[in-house]
Amino acid sequence: MTEKITIARLHGMKLAGEKIVSLTAYDASFAGILDAAGVEIALVGDSLGMVLQGEEDTLSVSMDDMVYHSRIVSRACRRALVVVDMPYRSFETATVACENARVLVEQGKAEVVKLEGGEEQAQTVAALVDRGIPVCGHVGLQPQSIREYGGYKVQGREKQQAERIMVGACALEAAGACMVVLECIPAVLAERITTELTIPTIGIGAGVNCDGQVLVLYDVLGISPRSPHMAKNFMEGTESIPAAVQEYVRAVKTGEYPGPEHSFK
Repeated sequence: MTEKITIARLHGMKLAGEKIVSLTAYDASFAGILDAAGVEIALVGDSLGMVLQGEEDTLSVSMDDMVYHSRIVSRACRRALVVVDMPYRSFETATVACENARVLVEQGKAEVVKLEGGEEQAQTVAALVDRGIPVCGHVGLQPQSIREYGGYKVQGREKQQAERIMVGACALEAAGACMVVLECIPAVLAERITTELTIPTIGIGAGVNCDGQVLVLYDVLGISPRSPHMAKNFMEGTESIPAAVQEYVRAVKTGEYPGPEHSFK
């Protein structure tokens, strides 16, 4: 059996300059393909609301949904670290967050929980970490706040907004987060955050200089109804789904992906 990916291993990869590869997974079959291909992080994303359930956003995804998908993904991941999204309104207070995260860990077999928000979530992150639950932060574009944004828009282009994202990422690290996702922010801002933090940064639409990359699996396979700017169809030029995932792993590891065309200024 290949050695299990741990948080300590991911931190070591950051120090060594080795790129971390992540993809979303929602079931055992695809999770097994990701695991065999060398993906370090299987993210059970609330994006399942859109790609599996056909919703316009992630807001209707429930705790029951996340527990179910986390449990079946976890069964197939012998090597990859399983990170699971906390769905909309499941972490409104630290007390609520701790109870819901406990359910994700105990029933869903999550190894890390991920929640959206920056400085305003620091207290909640600290409470979770104090209870022994590892946390991945998420700053920049936060899909659960899409109504406030008025759509899926790049965040951090304005100086004040960029500073808020930077402060938020630093606050999450100080609170004990073990890594942070940077979504849809200018590549130069993502590079600055990555340099500043000692924990790994995982980018999606955040440029090549993050410590790792994540994409929605269905975008990688070219079967999403709408392909976002930062996505690339890795099925093109390959003959199978496992081959496409392996090509994604290779492209991230070598720094070939993401290119400038998948990033924001």
